[in-house]
Amino acid sequence: MGASFARRGPLSAGFYEFLRFGIKQGWACLFGGILLGLIIATRLWYPQHAALPRYDALVIACIIVQVALIWFGLETLEEAKVILVFHVVGTIMELFKTSIGSWHYPEASYLRLAGVPLFSGFMYAAVGSYLFRVWRLFDFRFTRHPPLWTLILLSAAIYLNFFADHFGFDARWALVAASALLFSRTTVFFKVWKVHRRMPLLLGFFLVALFIWFGENIGTGAGAWLYPNQVGGWAMVSPSKLTSWFLLMLISYTLVAAAMWRSARPAGEQSAPQIEGGPA
Repeated sequence: MGASFARRGPLSAGFYEFLRFGIKQGWACLFGGILLGLIIATRLWYPQHAALPRYDALVIACIIVQVALIWFGLETLEEAKVILVFHVVGTIMELFKTSIGSWHYPEASYLRLAGVPLFSGFMYAAVGSYLFRVWRLFDFRFTRHPPLWTLILLSAAIYLNFFADHFGFDARWALVAASALLFSRTTVFFKVWKVHRRMPLLLGFFLVALFIWFGENIGTGAGAWLYPNQVGGWAMVSPSKLTSWFLLMLISYTLVAAAMWRSARPAGEQSAPQIEGGPA
């Protein structure tokens, strides 16, 4: 198909590459897209007084989807292990955030820890799943990528700040600035079709955070969870949450990068796979 578009000239070839980019991105979002679709579908059609609460049905559905991804080779066991780690990391944070009223889950469920239904962890896992899949599908390469140990330190500081900001110490903007400084010279090269294209990695991070924020608005609109200002009626999630998703996404990126580099590099190396140049 690509060859026929290429023969029609550069505009046609560019359209095909753009279309291919969208399809690849959609494929990378497979788990997150399915989860969001399930949240919307259960909001619209799940019986209100069913013996199995809606949240619990979502847990079971997510487990089935996760098993299917591994069974059909769309996700490896190594990837599933890392995604499970992010699931646990996210659930721990959910326990803290819901206990102090940052947001809450309005519906009853059996499969929960304190006030946190277990399906919530899959929302964090969806971010890790996307990063794994997009990394593979677009054959990521980097120039001037910071070493892994710096990402680990940054991610640890980000995670601690999600708790510390409720005790009068919020270093969020300092962490955003540190992230911008750390990745200021990093370029990601991604292959859509025939050649690798380039983009500042920071821009990629922002775009991922933006689309997570879009998904969050859909999720709260479907009543999966609610912020205090949404209890009386749905309202758009504050754009200030973009910084939270940007920072949280960096934690996921660190976990995924560590797994990808471990499988791609000799044991003991902690630098990113890099290329020194690439086509524009």
